[in-house]
Amino acid sequence: EIPADLKYIETHQWVRVSDDGTATVGITDFAQEQLGDVVYIGVPDVGATVNGGEEAGVAESVKSASDVFSPVTGEVIEVNESLEDEPEKVNEDPYGDGWLYKVRLEDAGE
Repeated sequence: EIPADLKYIETHQWVRVSDDGTATVGITDFAQEQLGDVVYIGVPDVGATVNGGEEAGVAESVKSASDVFSPVTGEVIEVNESLEDEPEKVNEDPYGDGWLYKVRLEDAGE
């Protein structure tokens, strides 16, 4: 089931913006389905700046690797550390436990 509170970019990443000026980023169900079984997720470091529309990480599966683009600009404030040991969460729950990182937005209107 696809949550109604998400916004998307054409490269199949989603963002959920919170009222506190932060945003959670992940990949869509379609993207994880196209990748197949995810074996590695690379995300930016906490404190790094990501720019909307630019590469911010990588998702690797048994059959391919795909760049992950940031849908928003801001400072990374948290990463989903559980993906280091359990990257399959991206396949199992891409809109929930499979989120990638959280950002303090530079511009909430973006």
